[in-house]
Amino acid sequence: MSLCAIFDMDGVIIDSEPLHMMCEREIFKMLGVHITKDEHHSFTGANDEALWSMIKNKYDLPLKVTDLINLKRTKYMDSLKNDDLIEIIPNIHELIFNLYSRGFLIVLASSSPKAQIDYVLRKFNLEAYFHGRISGDDVESSKPNPEIFLIAAKLVNAKPNCCVVIEDSFNGVMAAKSAGMKCVGFKNPNSGNQNLQSADIIISSFTELSISKIEGLLMC
Repeated sequence: MSLCAIFDMDGVIIDSEPLHMMCEREIFKMLGVHITKDEHHSFTGANDEALWSMIKNKYDLPLKVTDLINLKRTKYMDSLKNDDLIEIIPNIHELIFNLYSRGFLIVLASSSPKAQIDYVLRKFNLEAYFHGRISGDDVESSKPNPEIFLIAAKLVNAKPNCCVVIEDSFNGVMAAKSAGMKCVGFKNPNSGNQNLQSADIIISSFTELSISKIEGLLMC
């Protein structure tokens, strides 16, 4: 049975959470919305629908959720293309390459929209290593619902107990565990104070994560 590694993108492959937060807080300010940083960080790992539905309902905004989502996506994509400060997470390229060389099926499962995923994989020359990609637009329910990871496994015909998920958020870790998968929690300080305690392994650097350690988690 093939082993499968499922990667989140924001905060795991690229250090983009600060840019997401900046774009969203600029929109909050424009809309006259006051949301604490802790509450904002609680949506890390969730998709745009979840965040902007909450904002619209809580503050009774006249704009449609789709309008808010499109506003954020346009602002973020413009910033992503023009911001040379967005970098790949240290040692993640080596991990992906080593997993690929070892025969792992590799899938990207991100709450970000497909256009952002495609752009990032092209920009950092990672497209060739991924056997599939699932975006937030491909699912009905956001993390912590396990739907995105179950779809990712099905995409490459992998059983959940043969999958390991690499995540940086509480929502992502809970989604992985609810899917019946193993999970590596990556402590990215730019993702806020995320509770990763339910992860099977918690790391602060990808130098701490060997292929043998991942294989040891997957008893299938």
